[in-house]
Amino acid sequence: MNQQAMLRKMRQMQKELQETQEEIANTDFKQSAGGVVTVTVKGTKEIVSVEISEDFEAESKEDLEMLQDMIVAACNNAYKEIDKTTEEKMAKYQAFFGGMGGLF
Repeated sequence: MNQQAMLRKMRQMQKELQETQEEIANTDFKQSAGGVVTVTVKGTKEIVSVEISEDFEAESKEDLEMLQDMIVAACNNAYKEIDKTTEEKMAKYQAFFGGMGGLF
């Protein structure tokens, strides 16, 4: 591949990389925990919403602690899903740019 073709390929891959990053950032990831809590988190890991089932009733301090744990679990699950999605979608770019001898 000549230098011009290589530069075109690199620019195209860079454009696709940026588009993929924007797509991930603008995606809403929803996760639930315990059937009581649902969180929505942007691909930027910004929490957009936390929904608690109307059926949930806190009758004791332990119930509140359980609710807190479910919120944390749902957020952590969403973050893991974001990381997994990011890793999957960015793998081809890492392979391409990683093979450039550390240029990028």
